[in-house]
Amino acid sequence: MDASTFTALASLAGYLIGSLSFAVIVSRLMRLDDPRTYGSKNPGATNVLRSGNRAAAVLTLALDALKGYVPVVLAAWVAAEHRLSSDATEWALGCVGLAAFLGHLWPVFFRFQGGKGVATAVGVLFGLNPWLGLASLATWLIIAAFFRYSSLASLVAAVFAPFFQLFGWGGGPIALVLVVMAFLLFWRHQGNIRKLIAGTESKLGARAAPPAASPTRPVARRRQRSR
Repeated sequence: MDASTFTALASLAGYLIGSLSFAVIVSRLMRLDDPRTYGSKNPGATNVLRSGNRAAAVLTLALDALKGYVPVVLAAWVAAEHRLSSDATEWALGCVGLAAFLGHLWPVFFRFQGGKGVATAVGVLFGLNPWLGLASLATWLIIAAFFRYSSLASLVAAVFAPFFQLFGWGGGPIALVLVVMAFLLFWRHQGNIRKLIAGTESKLGARAAPPAASPTRPVARRRQRSR
């Protein structure tokens, strides 16, 4: 198998795996409200946490990270089996990681309505380089601990990740992929950025208000009382 064919097939597989919206899947399995109907309406772990179910949020976070990590690691293993050159492997892994990330943002199985990609991006980073993943995760944890804003921590980590790669392991396709992912993360967080500026962004652990009750229910109750 030549490098271009391998990159194309592996990227397609990465995109399909990334398209599994675990926030929605886990919520359905655990009989919770659809995360697209409350809070930020974002199908991600942070919004699932606003349901008050920490187990569902942790499971969503883990699975969203794994769907970024697993495709990259599997692609690295297959590339080694086929003895691809280091340059071809680096390009392939970068493309696979980006494809998994794009799958989360625009999932083909969920009408292309996906999340913001933070957990999946972290999984991709760990798949590409565990030290790069640890450095970016540490950045997220520090900002989140001080300011309690998941969105702010994600944006800061996204800015730092390409620099970690550039100064720690050199540029190349991986650094380019990280820059593209950072731009997409900022684009997906436009609403959060506006809320951060306005001071209305929800902090970590804040529970969302439940979905609004159907307007027909109070009417039905009044009818029952009148009888």
